[in-house]
Amino acid sequence: MVATPYAVDTNIDAKTYLLWEEQQSLRHEYIEGKVLAMAGGTMPHVDIIVNLGAILRNHLRGRGCKVRTSDAKVAITDQGAFFYPDVVVTCDLRDQKARQFTRYPCLIMEVLSPGTEAYDRGTKFAQYRRLATLREYVLIASDLLSVEVFRLNNQGIWEFMPYEAGEEVELSSIDLRLPIALIYEEVEIGNEPDITEEN
Repeated sequence: MVATPYAVDTNIDAKTYLLWEEQQSLRHEYIEGKVLAMAGGTMPHVDIIVNLGAILRNHLRGRGCKVRTSDAKVAITDQGAFFYPDVVVTCDLRDQKARQFTRYPCLIMEVLSPGTEAYDRGTKFAQYRRLATLREYVLIASDLLSVEVFRLNNQGIWEFMPYEAGEEVELSSIDLRLPIALIYEEVEIGNEPDITEEN
């Protein structure tokens, strides 16, 4: 999800969180008894997620994989933590009929914003690494053409692969190579106009 997470409540258990969160209009993440509200983001952030969803869905069609975007929870365990990544891919049969959350993703992608970058790089990545099925974690800038892929190698070590403008991004977890420009297609990169400016 996007924007700065802020604490709503503390010291509740996972079952209480799941029941409560179903009734909320906003999305809330959950870690160590704390509930964090997640607000909306910028148009470039949303446009990048739409592009990713379309690219991945088209690539994976007919392969038994699910592409889910920011309204779908990922559970680290059945008791939490619970997060709403911007994009998640699961090709695990155990997730095919999931109703509440994804448990066995191979790929998770987060679009960075100033308010969540530290959270996505630190807290979330530390939790995501606990997922036995996860093979790649991808961070995508929303203010410049930059994609960072963290890939689990055969020795169980997370390797870092940065990509910039003009390069081709490799996502080995789903056997995909694509120009970085496709991720940013029709995305307005740069400073947002001041709403007080006259046209």
